[in-house]
Amino acid sequence: MTGQDVNWVFADLARGERAHLTRVRVAFYPEALIIGMPDGAQITWGWNTLRRVRDQADRRIMVLSHKGDPLTRLYLADHETQEFVTRHARSLGKRDHATPLSKVMLWAGGAVASVAVIIFLLVPLMATQLAEILPPEGEKALGDTTFEQIRVALDETGLGGVRICEDPAGNAAMQTMYARLNPDADLPYEVKIHILDHPMVNAFALPGGRLVFFRGLLEEADNPDEVAAVLAHEIGHVVYRDPTRDALRSAGSLGVLGLLFGDFAGGTVALFIANQLINATYSQAAEARADDYAHDLLEKADISPVALGTFFERLHEEHGDAEGIVAHLASHPQMTDRISAAQAAVDPNRTYGTILDAQSWQNLQTVCSGQADASSNGTSPAKKSWEKPE
Repeated sequence: MTGQDVNWVFADLARGERAHLTRVRVAFYPEALIIGMPDGAQITWGWNTLRRVRDQADRRIMVLSHKGDPLTRLYLADHETQEFVTRHARSLGKRDHATPLSKVMLWAGGAVASVAVIIFLLVPLMATQLAEILPPEGEKALGDTTFEQIRVALDETGLGGVRICEDPAGNAAMQTMYARLNPDADLPYEVKIHILDHPMVNAFALPGGRLVFFRGLLEEADNPDEVAAVLAHEIGHVVYRDPTRDALRSAGSLGVLGLLFGDFAGGTVALFIANQLINATYSQAAEARADDYAHDLLEKADISPVALGTFFERLHEEHGDAEGIVAHLASHPQMTDRISAAQAAVDPNRTYGTILDAQSWQNLQTVCSGQADASSNGTSPAKKSWEKPE
């Protein structure tokens, strides 16, 4: 096929100035491709200047552009014509200008910045809004699922999850402590307290009003007022729905990352959220707000607010910055300020009581009695949560 043996073939041309197509005639010569316009004008494209435009919706049509005029498009529908052009135009796939590295880095930086804005600004903002309007039933369902995931995640044997301590006297003592604090008027839903037979020194709140304590925290406390202070702090998180907000933020961030790097779904999301809540590090404002709530709740219950600081201070002095309750509630560098705030909340002209009598305190500390061996709870009794691995 040359300009001598085939005079013209029909094609469509888009000049770039307007979106509509113009019907044109095309002739093929050894040196160039000639486009004949309806008004008699001709456009010459040399073979080496032709570039093929990829990613077209209709792959049956060959779309050509010209090196000196990249906005103009020539649409060839005839299969024989396409094969002829492919044989003669040896630079169809060539890129005229390589993208400068500086521009690539600029684009990459913009993409990273966009993701950062979504994860660290938009997702937390949306999580805050959703936490306010999410129905209590939805929060409770999320808390129920996460609670079971936590039990399974902390079970080293894989036999069904860390056991819930069910001694009636010990759980009654915990309920007596809760009743003495009497936070019900502030709560968006009913609170359920669980004690898990695990040596970790920790406690945290879950969405929907679940509070989780570990045996290790009860054993480490010097007196019931320290446990009451931790309980009051966690109730503060429930009052302000911090666990729900944190869970939504984690799930939202995972969704964004899943779109970028692959699917995060099902059990992966649940386990990630469970881990985040076990090791919850809320914002400074959320922690300070929960502390203030705890101070007021303890004061109303005739318990010295200083108990919230003495427990964390003693653990930090003994074990330093580590995992568990030290990292969860007394993380450096806020710890000193938080201890000072607890001390400042004490009324020096008042004589405070204690939250439990001696027998109830003993019952609470032994709530997991008979379940503490490794064979029954699936946990290793040798290490505390803050100990470094060997």
